[in-house]
Amino acid sequence: MTRESGRGIGRRRVLQGSAAASAALAVPTVASAASGAPAQVLSGRPSAQWGVQVGDVTTSSGLVWVRSDRPARMIVETSATESFARAKRCRGPLIGPGTDFTGRTALHGLPAGSQVHYRVLLADPDDPRRTGEPVRGTFRTVPQRRKGVRFVWSGDLAGQGWGINPDHGGYRIFEEMRRREPDFFLCSGDNIYADGPLTETVKLPDGSTWRNLVTPEKTKVAETLDEYRGNFRYNLLDANLRRFHAEVPTITQWDDHEVLNNWYPGEILADDRYTEKNVNVLAARARQAFAEYFPISTLRPDASGRVYRVQHHGPLLDVFVLDCRTYRDANSPNRTPEDAQGILGAEQLAWLKRELSRSRAVWKVIACDMPLGLVVPDGSTDFEAVAQGDPGAPLGRELQMAELLRHIKHRKITGTVWLTADVHYTSAQHYDPSRAAFKDFAPFWEFVTGPLNAGAFPSVKLDGTFGPEQPFVKAPTRSNVSPAEGFQFYGEVDIDGDSAEMTVRLREDGGKVLFTKVLRPGLVGQ
Repeated sequence: MTRESGRGIGRRRVLQGSAAASAALAVPTVASAASGAPAQVLSGRPSAQWGVQVGDVTTSSGLVWVRSDRPARMIVETSATESFARAKRCRGPLIGPGTDFTGRTALHGLPAGSQVHYRVLLADPDDPRRTGEPVRGTFRTVPQRRKGVRFVWSGDLAGQGWGINPDHGGYRIFEEMRRREPDFFLCSGDNIYADGPLTETVKLPDGSTWRNLVTPEKTKVAETLDEYRGNFRYNLLDANLRRFHAEVPTITQWDDHEVLNNWYPGEILADDRYTEKNVNVLAARARQAFAEYFPISTLRPDASGRVYRVQHHGPLLDVFVLDCRTYRDANSPNRTPEDAQGILGAEQLAWLKRELSRSRAVWKVIACDMPLGLVVPDGSTDFEAVAQGDPGAPLGRELQMAELLRHIKHRKITGTVWLTADVHYTSAQHYDPSRAAFKDFAPFWEFVTGPLNAGAFPSVKLDGTFGPEQPFVKAPTRSNVSPAEGFQFYGEVDIDGDSAEMTVRLREDGGKVLFTKVLRPGLVGQ
């Protein structure tokens, strides 16, 4: 209670400041939000109308993100207090059209386990005295000592034709998650739907109308770099998301819809909506835009580096962020007796096994952008995820996961929990070798949630290879149910600082708890 009360007071005060700043900053108009580089000479001072973000938070550092409306010098000031007494100033990069006017500045030398207040100023490159209105944010650095952790996770934003609807309150689920006061947010992929154009109105089953905010880039499938950038800018038109980013650090994955549905490397499209048919070309453009719009130190705005990484959050938690998209083999019937590439690729698998073995955290969350035992089809004969519906011995991509699970068991790696989104409903799966065709692994849990603001879909079948049992699932009975009809979900994880117990709650929009599971450290088969 002491920890939550202290943190809550600080964040509420920051919210008042950030809300005032948001009110002072006009929400970007559709025209300005959609343009990469303003064609006209802008009067006034540089403006950060798209808010701020923080990622890659450690015991002593954090990576701050901003977007300007014109060329500017990024400056970040930090303080232990919201009054910004004795503030420290960090001079960031010059930002311009090469990164779509986005910039990132790394903060170092921060105190561990402390609330950090920061504000971003954008200065005229030709006159440093001319700065725009500062945009404020806050985050808590990772503690060095054992201390409780709370985070939320979900995925899938603006999908299946359901975008920002002002009548619905916009992306209101982010306000609900913000009020939970998490230490960070894990986005499990599909941050955008680059292949999902929006229309201004959609007729709902009850006869009412869903109304979308629409920008030029959201009227067609994304193909160019500017169109992918425009998809990321679109989400930042929402005030709920901007407030959330100002207070909650992010750990961001990507999945298929950052490029297009169910893509894999080397794919050549037969989709008439696309003039560029080479998915490798589209993925490179999408990857650059993704790198520009999120604070990820392992992936620079020129798209060099990698998305997969491990985030350490003190003695209690390590988060292993996977990339099940970039290195996978082609989607297929997925029943070959050998598959060295799998869904992770050989290099990422070796990295994951090595980092799991090195981890000394009590809990090791494997943030996988695809579920393990849920059968996710790609057309009538191919499969998109790991499972393919054959309940027997591992085949295809299951072989790689069997190797990983065997490694976890034989190296006596404890505390692994799998979190994912992707399927647009929420469920809990317990995997146990006593029920499985493949038996050389230790029991574990997988939790699924989402979407944040997208169409909801019926549940899919379980594959018996790894012995899943599903004690909970909530999903609609028809496809593409709108956010207006519910079925929007997120998950919450609380790790107690004293007992180290992990409590996983599956919640729906509005905060109602649908399912709770308490996991105790060191216990197998719980």
